[in-house]
Amino acid sequence: MATTTTTAAAKPRTKLAKSYLFEWEGKDRSARIVRGEMSAAGENQVRANLRRQGIFVTKVKRRRTRAGKRIKGRDIGLFTRQLATMMRAGVPLLQSFDIVARGNPNPNITKLLNNIRADVETGTSLSAAFRKYPMYFDNLYCNLVEAGEAAGILDSLLDRLATYIEKIEAVKSKVKSALMYPVAVIVVAAIVLTVIMLWVIPAFKEVFSNFGAELPAPTLIVMGMSDFVVQWFWLIAIVLGAGGYFAYQAWRRSEKVQIVVDQALLKLPIFGELVYMSTVARWTRTLSTMFAAGVPLVESLDAVGGASGNYVYRKATEAIQKDVSTGGSLSAAMASTNVFPTMVVQMTTIGEESGALDHMLGKAADYYEAEVDTKVEGLSTLLEPIIIVVLGLLIGGIVVSMYLPIFKLGQVV
Repeated sequence: MATTTTTAAAKPRTKLAKSYLFEWEGKDRSARIVRGEMSAAGENQVRANLRRQGIFVTKVKRRRTRAGKRIKGRDIGLFTRQLATMMRAGVPLLQSFDIVARGNPNPNITKLLNNIRADVETGTSLSAAFRKYPMYFDNLYCNLVEAGEAAGILDSLLDRLATYIEKIEAVKSKVKSALMYPVAVIVVAAIVLTVIMLWVIPAFKEVFSNFGAELPAPTLIVMGMSDFVVQWFWLIAIVLGAGGYFAYQAWRRSEKVQIVVDQALLKLPIFGELVYMSTVARWTRTLSTMFAAGVPLVESLDAVGGASGNYVYRKATEAIQKDVSTGGSLSAAMASTNVFPTMVVQMTTIGEESGALDHMLGKAADYYEAEVDTKVEGLSTLLEPIIIVVLGLLIGGIVVSMYLPIFKLGQVV
């Protein structure tokens, strides 16, 4: 008995939902029993593809898989690293896809890789197969893969891509971790305040109604706020939920809103510097990677602006690209935008003069990635006492306001 694995030579598909994984069994031309898996749109397509390969199909069964997790940047980075490692070890490209797809626990990634493998198997270039899935493989990724295919150094450029993605994802993770603590504390504080307003203060109000004495002003204010929240709680919840949803949709769909948000992020009093450093780190890391891969500078700048993740730097990159395409130097164009640190501009100048631009940009990226690390640690130390003080004043003020009548009653007694 022989066992083989066959993947569908199907027509290109751009939607992952139309492709399913089937297990099949049959006999080849030598009457040997063969088994395998195939990614296809349906059972009939599986049978047709196998008949063209000379296999008499005896059984086809769709594999039932659990819904996989969403594909994230670090998943693409891991796949790229695995693919680069196997190609460097001499494993053929199609077999490398098989190994990575089988070894991944996320069915969505397995489906994605099987689809790409099917396209490559029918003669599509790897970069063209990747371009069919722009949600996961951006222009930078596809351009570098295309350059690697043209130069015959695909394994080297995949390795460089994997390193790039790992570093970019590390910076994103550190920024998110810096934001997670204050956001979590604010959410918990909002829940605590809601509980106090809806249940605790009304209980105090019922007790105070039997006092028959005039209540202090702070107590009356807090009780008035509680009455408002109790009466209009569902309306407040709907307004906040709908407001958050429509704000998110406006941010996703409106370029003007994105511009305002990106500009505001850079000007935030505490987090603005962190956003600024991480954006500069991504910008320099992306340009360094593209230039080191042999992509011309003007073409490299096409991918750099979008990879920065900020509209201010995207527009600055467009201006830089225009200056460079007309013969200007990169450093002078960067300096004219007034959005890059002096150190980055100076290192770019040195790189241009020494012919080691990719190296100097990489050093600048290393420096700002390290600065992000330092800033995240400093923010954790700085924010903790600030949040404690603010929440202490807020919740403590409410508690004291509700106990003031009891204190006064004790003084009278």
